[in-house]
Amino acid sequence: MSANPSTCHPGDSSKALKRLPQLAESLLQFDLLAELHLLRQEDSWQRQTGRSSKTLAKYPDFRIILVLMKANTQMNEHRADGRISIHQLLGKMCIHLPDQKINVAVGQLLVLDCGMVHNIEALEESAFLLTVAWPKALSGGTQP
Repeated sequence: MSANPSTCHPGDSSKALKRLPQLAESLLQFDLLAELHLLRQEDSWQRQTGRSSKTLAKYPDFRIILVLMKANTQMNEHRADGRISIHQLLGKMCIHLPDQKINVAVGQLLVLDCGMVHNIEALEESAFLLTVAWPKALSGGTQP
């Protein structure tokens, strides 16, 4: 299996990152249970927001963030310019959309189109992988 040479050049992404270029290496591998353990050690886990997160992969057009939330905490209304997926690893959450609420349990995957406003509420201690993918036109380095 080979990448299309006109759209993807392995290794180029890490050169483009000034800060933490290791997040854009050609190959990344993670032990998610160990990463969750480390997130519980972070100062951010003790703060009032009740959540801690770590960016695992950061390419110009693609991000993967591991998020850990305490029970009964929220990430208030927000949106992403790219499409997102939420892969529930631990606990149970409720995703509040303008016209509906969706419960997400362990092993479930939720995908939202770009620009959809949503809140995330942890009904129990919860962990999830948040993936953000931007259209090629937006991936010129304007994302956080």
